[in-house]
Amino acid sequence: MSVVTLGESLGLLVASRIGRLELVPSMDLGFGGAESNVAIGLARLGVPVTWMGRLGDDAMGRLIERQLRAEGVQPSVTRDTSAPTALMLKERPASGASAISYYRAGSAGSRIEPADLDLDRVRAARVLHLTGITAAVSESARRALDAAVETAHQAGAVVSFDVNHRSRLWSAEEAVPVYRALAARADLVFAGEDEAELLTGEHEPAAQAAAIAAMGPTQVVVKRGEHGAIGFAEGERVEVPAFAVQALDTVGAGDAFVAGYLAELIAGAPLPERLRTAAACGAIACTAPGDWEAAPDRGAIARFLDAGDPVQR
Repeated sequence: MSVVTLGESLGLLVASRIGRLELVPSMDLGFGGAESNVAIGLARLGVPVTWMGRLGDDAMGRLIERQLRAEGVQPSVTRDTSAPTALMLKERPASGASAISYYRAGSAGSRIEPADLDLDRVRAARVLHLTGITAAVSESARRALDAAVETAHQAGAVVSFDVNHRSRLWSAEEAVPVYRALAARADLVFAGEDEAELLTGEHEPAAQAAAIAAMGPTQVVVKRGEHGAIGFAEGERVEVPAFAVQALDTVGAGDAFVAGYLAELIAGAPLPERLRTAAACGAIACTAPGDWEAAPDRGAIARFLDAGDPVQR
């Protein structure tokens, strides 16, 4: 297995039309979650991938596992018979806008613990991908992260960490020491500009990336949204601008970006190509609604990149 991701997936109810949620006549059913979004993105790019998590023994949990398998992801799931699968509601208050409510307190996913992990899959992986969301949901989830990271290090795998700060789950004061500890144990760190500033206190992306690299990782990527991204690796600094697209839904774009980068890393591509593919994946993911539905395959990326080379050195 090339990549293992670990985290919580949630059932998703999306308002079928624009307007106040209480006035919307119907909802569309789906699911999402940063780590499973990345897993689906990787599978579409031809990368063998496992998603590890804990799901309720309920219809939503079964839907998530079935859909992951349908997308080519190998789930490694613990079934919790006493806690439900978490849920999120997405309303569309205006065109191009969305608001999300989470129902995850006491969920099955938040109760994940080291005993739930198939560590043999981690040992066999080339990359272990984690996010700060898992660290935020519970103490037992943090212990599971620690066990996975330790196993990956012992096996010589790359540990990839996307900060993914969620202020609804914990305060910056609680989160920052944990993020810094995870960054220090990671080989590759992804962070948005605001997250990088949270970690480092620096305001400029290049300074942020350098400060994160000083914590220990050999690769750092600062995601800058519509301003592109900056990456540090192999003694090289590379910047890519964002692709101009008509964004319909930006949820999941960062996860698609990560999937593109990891796929090229596994393929042995140099840093400029890793970032270019990542930027393309993030842009394409914005062009249709859904957390992962618009994540591209290789053919879609090739067609998209025909517009030209966005790498700036």
